[in-house]
Amino acid sequence: MPAPLKVDLTPQQDELLRLVSQANDISPRTRCRATALRLSARSWTVRQIAEYLKWNPQTVRTL
Repeated sequence: MPAPLKVDLTPQQDELLRLVSQANDISPRTRCRATALRLSARSWTVRQIAEYLKWNPQTVRTL
């Protein structure tokens, strides 16, 4: 089994990713990637993120 993925974000990085994930002028794929990074920083597993975003787990791993 692959090692769990964990992203560490500063408060400023988290806020920037929050803004990106909510911006209407950003592509949907980029908004989803921002969301995935924020969830990973909150210790969500690859499987949880994949289910939430309706992605394949391998897609989450290749962010």
